[in-house]
Amino acid sequence: MQYIIPVLILALFTAAVCHRANAYDSFIRGAKKALPLIVTILPALAAMLCTISLFRKSGALSLFTYITAPIFRITGIPDDLITLILLRPFSGSAALALLQDVYNTSGVNSYSGYLASVIVGSSETIFYTVALYFGSVGIKKTRHAVLAAVISGIVAIIVSVIMSSLMYR
Repeated sequence: MQYIIPVLILALFTAAVCHRANAYDSFIRGAKKALPLIVTILPALAAMLCTISLFRKSGALSLFTYITAPIFRITGIPDDLITLILLRPFSGSAALALLQDVYNTSGVNSYSGYLASVIVGSSETIFYTVALYFGSVGIKKTRHAVLAAVISGIVAIIVSVIMSSLMYR
């Protein structure tokens, strides 16, 4: 598994040599085309990351978690997964850090660890993806895409809870 990237790079350079293409020039041309895309995407990503940081550091996330905890308990979701569920649509790296925290506090083989793994594996970073892909092509009106993505995220959480409760016990 650890050799996949080096093998792919070697295969690309071998294909370039076989086709008598200048791999370095092709790489530079591709990098030049990527720079304007990065400039287009960066503001949306920066705004999203600043908002997440502000939401967490202001205590709003903790307050929201406290308020919604009774609702999550009714649905069978442990308290230690509420923050993970709330942050997963925004940040994959934050969700992975919270997943590691669940593993450290509850254990890998616990129901919380199992359910957290299923949630992270079956859900998407909705708002990150929307900011990245819609921002890269300049779409300002996302219409129903965000609503559909949020609904699919909620369905992913519900199905994760149902399947995990059936499979874990």
